[in-house]
Amino acid sequence: MEKFFKALCRKKPNDDDGSHSKLARVLTLLDLTGLGVGSTLGLGAYVLAGSVAYEQAGPGVVVSFVIAAVAAAIAGLCYAEFAARVPKAGSAYIYTYITIGEFAAFTIGWNLMLEYIIGTASVARGLSGYIDALIDHRMERTLQSIVEFRVSFLGKHPDIFSFFVVLTITALLAYGVKESTVLNNIFTGVNLMVIVVVLISVGTKVNPDNWNIKPEDIPEGVKGGVGGFMPYGLAGVMAGAAKCFYGYVGFDCIATTGEEARNPSRNIPLAIIFSLLIIFLSYFGVATVLTMALPYYNQDPKAPFPNLFDWLGWQEIKWIVSIGAIFSLCTNSLGAMFPLPRVLYAMSSDGILFKKLRKVHPVTKTPILATVISGIVSGTMALLFDLHQLIDMMSIGTLLAYTIVALSVLVLRYDENTNFRTSVPTQDKSVIVKQLFNLNIAKTPNALSSKIVKISLILYALVTCTVSAILVNGQDYLSAQYPLNLTILTILAMAILILFLVIACQPTEETKITFRVPLVPFVPMLSILVNIYLMFQLDVNTWISFSLWLLVGFVIYFTYGIRHSVLGSGSHTLSESQLENPFCMVGLEKT
Repeated sequence: MEKFFKALCRKKPNDDDGSHSKLARVLTLLDLTGLGVGSTLGLGAYVLAGSVAYEQAGPGVVVSFVIAAVAAAIAGLCYAEFAARVPKAGSAYIYTYITIGEFAAFTIGWNLMLEYIIGTASVARGLSGYIDALIDHRMERTLQSIVEFRVSFLGKHPDIFSFFVVLTITALLAYGVKESTVLNNIFTGVNLMVIVVVLISVGTKVNPDNWNIKPEDIPEGVKGGVGGFMPYGLAGVMAGAAKCFYGYVGFDCIATTGEEARNPSRNIPLAIIFSLLIIFLSYFGVATVLTMALPYYNQDPKAPFPNLFDWLGWQEIKWIVSIGAIFSLCTNSLGAMFPLPRVLYAMSSDGILFKKLRKVHPVTKTPILATVISGIVSGTMALLFDLHQLIDMMSIGTLLAYTIVALSVLVLRYDENTNFRTSVPTQDKSVIVKQLFNLNIAKTPNALSSKIVKISLILYALVTCTVSAILVNGQDYLSAQYPLNLTILTILAMAILILFLVIACQPTEETKITFRVPLVPFVPMLSILVNIYLMFQLDVNTWISFSLWLLVGFVIYFTYGIRHSVLGSGSHTLSESQLENPFCMVGLEKT
C-alpha cells in the first residue's frame, strides 16, 4: 500500500533550468493581455449574457458576472504563482507534475482535456446557433424534422453544422496552424470594436424599468418568475454565476507563457488583471444594455443580439454585430482546441496516457493522432449536446482544476524545505498542540507544520463541501423556524475559521520567485470556497456526466498510466525544453 501511495505522489524532476529553451522572450504586456482577452472574450458576451438572463437570473445576470469575475480573478492569481514557480511553457498539468505529484497532475490534465474539448464544442454550437438565427432557424427546424432526440441529457436534434465546424478546425490544426500574437491582437481589436458598437447602439434604447418589472406585467405563458431585478431569487443569481464562470475560462493561458514573456514577474500578473478587467467590463456592459433594452423573459437564449435587433428593427446593425460575433466565435473555437493536442502529447510523453498519442507527423510537424482524436471527440460533443449542457460540464471541470491549483499553491507555500530538514519530536502531543498555533514561533516549515497544513486543507475542503451543499440545497430550511440547521451551519463556519487560523499560524517558505499570491492563506482558501460553492450550483445531470468523465480517466490511469509512467519505469522522461514546442519536433525516440 505504501508503494502504491508513493506511485501516486511521484514527482517529475525539474532539472531543466530553461537555458536550452528554444522559446524567445518576445511577448510584451500588450501581447499577453491580447492573448488573454482573445482566448476568453467570445461566447460569454454574444450568447451567455442572454442565455443566463432568460434561464436563471433575469437582470441579476450582471451580479452573476461580478461573482464569476471574483472567482476567476482569485484563480488567476494562483495560476500566476504557479507559473512563477515553474516558469516553463506548458500548462497546469506540467506545473502540478513537478510540484505536487503524478495523480494530481493526471487529474488536472484530464480536466484540462475536458475544458478544451467542451470549449471547442460549445463555441461551435454557439456559432451554429448564431448563424441559424440569421436564417430564421431553418437549420434547427430541418434537422429536428429529420431526427429528434427525446433524451433529457441530449440536445433536441443532432447539430451537424457544429460537427463539421469542429472537423474543419481539426483539419486546419492537423496541417500545422501556428499562433501569431500580431494576428491575435488584430482579431481581439475587431472583437472589442464590435462590443463597443453594441454598447453604444443598444445603450440609446435602454429602459431602466426593465429591471423592475412587476409580476402582474409579465405576459401569460412566458417564463418570468416573480419579476423585479432578481426574478428567480438569489439562488438564480448564484446558479447563473456558475454558468457565467464559463465566460472567464481561457485567461489561464497567460500564466503558461513564463518563458515567452518579457519581465514575467511584472507582465504576467498585470496581463491577468488587465485582461480580466477588460473581459468583465465587456460582459457587465453587454448584460446591462441587453436586459435594459429588452425584458429578460423575451431574450433568445441561443442568439440574444439578432433577436434584440429584430425586436428593435435594426437590420443593418444586426448583420454587423452578427458577423463580428461569428468572426469572434471562429477565433475562439480555434484557440480553444489548439492546446488540446499539446496536453495529450505531454501526458502521453510521460507515459500516463497511451504513448501513440505522442507521435509527430514528419511533414506537418503536428501530433496527427492526438489532433484527430481531439476533433472527433469535440465534434461528437457538439453534435449531441445542447449549448447549456456543454457550458455546465466545462464549468465544473474548470472549477475543479482551479480548486486543485489553489490547494497546490497552499501546499507549496507551507511545504517543508527538504534541504534544511529539522527533526521534530512528533510523538510528544504537547509539541503537536503547540505547533497548531505555532506557539514555538517556528520560522521555517518543518515536517510537522507541513503535515498540519495538509490535514487542515483536507478538513477545510470537506467542511466547505458540506457548507456549500447546505447553502445550495437547504436554503428553505435556513430560518428561525429551523434552529438546528442554523446551529449546524454556525458550527461549520466556526470550523472554517479555526482551520484558517491554524494554517495562517504555520511558517511559510520564503523562496524568491517572480510572483507570489498576496494575503496567503486567505486568497487561495477563498478561491477554494468560491469554486466549490459554484460547483454545487450546477445541476445533478452535470455532476453525473462529470463523474463519468473522471471515472473513465481514473480507469485509464489505474489500468495503464500508473504502470506505464516513465517515472515509474525508471526511464528518463522528456525534458521540459523538449516539451516546450512539441509541434516542431520530429524523429522522436520511442521509449
